[in-house]
Amino acid sequence: MRGRTPDSADRVVKQRFATTWGGTTIGIALGDITEAEVDVVVNAANPTLLGGGGVDGAIHAAAGPGLLAACRRIVAESGRCPPGEAVITHGGDLPADHVVHTVGPIWSGDRPEEHDRLLARCYSESLRLAEGVAATSIAFPNISTGVYGFPKPRAATVAIDAVRRHVAAGTTLGEIVFVCFGTDNLELYLGALGADP
Repeated sequence: MRGRTPDSADRVVKQRFATTWGGTTIGIALGDITEAEVDVVVNAANPTLLGGGGVDGAIHAAAGPGLLAACRRIVAESGRCPPGEAVITHGGDLPADHVVHTVGPIWSGDRPEEHDRLLARCYSESLRLAEGVAATSIAFPNISTGVYGFPKPRAATVAIDAVRRHVAAGTTLGEIVFVCFGTDNLELYLGALGADP
């Protein structure tokens, strides 16, 4: 992790709650994920990996043109990234060393269990890739809850359950934080974790 100062995380991401599962700290925070002081930041990407709106656009803008170039190389070699899958790049100009780009499902209302499975896979694949680069900390946005329309309460439950299962199976990650953009998601994630909003 680059450029960390003793109090920089407190200025950038306001931690609201943290608990420990089997040696891993699980945090829920309100803030700007592009400034999170972690080893890996997760991007809620689209299948082209070339940036877009919301979290995706913000991460690409903050990381600089090197991130876009890295994503273009991946797409040229492997094609688009389908829902539920993830790829990893360097972090560009972000404080994080790496970015995991994962594509969440677009909510349509039909086949809700399949949407849940794909969203859960976004989290598990992101964690697996972070472990593969020996990361000790990772920050997630609220995947698929923006323009992709995944119902926010359902997405929070899927996210927390997926991370809980991964940690229970064993992980080298010491910190997993959900960085919420708005207070609505913050309260939902706190509720899903079992904390008081």
